[in-house]
Amino acid sequence: MSVSAQEILLVTPVWNDSARLAVFGVSLAEALAASPLPIRWIIADDGSHQDEHARLTDLKNGFSRVFPPVEVHFAAQHFGKGSVVREAWALYPEADWFSFLDADGSVTAADFLRLIGTAVSTGESVLGVRKRTETTEIIESRWRGLAHRGFLLLSRLLLDFECEDAQCGAKIINGDDYRHVVPRLSENGLAFDSELLFTLKRGGADWLEIPVNWTEKKGGKVKPLRDVWGMLAALIRVSRRVW
Repeated sequence: MSVSAQEILLVTPVWNDSARLAVFGVSLAEALAASPLPIRWIIADDGSHQDEHARLTDLKNGFSRVFPPVEVHFAAQHFGKGSVVREAWALYPEADWFSFLDADGSVTAADFLRLIGTAVSTGESVLGVRKRTETTEIIESRWRGLAHRGFLLLSRLLLDFECEDAQCGAKIINGDDYRHVVPRLSENGLAFDSELLFTLKRGGADWLEIPVNWTEKKGGKVKPLRDVWGMLAALIRVSRRVW
């Protein structure tokens, strides 16, 4: 499959949460349609139940009336966010930019388009980061905030790299930089973000970190107290593979 010059590949990973995409997808489709940038949008289903396939296809058909270059990719099995994002990115391996945005709308479509614009204008990979500033607001539970800060500390201790927010679900990665490291990526779960950034940094790539508005949404798949041990184990795996 070929892509046009400077095409941006946007993946929205979903797993049995078509209801949340139905809410956020409308505003995202409208924002993408209003943008002059050449964006291709893939809704990437991570092995959801079969009845979700029909719902996602209906959603895609509705979104395409607003923003035509949208498609749905169905993974054969559920392996995790990292797996389905890489699988969808691999559909267009020569894209100039690889990006993903979580389907819950925790980062607004407007903020994400601002990140894409910065990436294209500077040529640098861009990360959205959850950070309170004069112009950004963060709305999250106490537990989510503690888990976020704890994971950042673990990342710094185990992987020895600095990032304001490795786990925010809004990233745009330079295509050449990504193609250089993709053979070394293997984390399928939530630690995919950290492995990606750590591997990019080890390969000499860098990125810009831009604060975004972020609102915790109900019904999310991440459960801080439940997932912390899996995340810790994943960071240890990444650390061992490199060091």
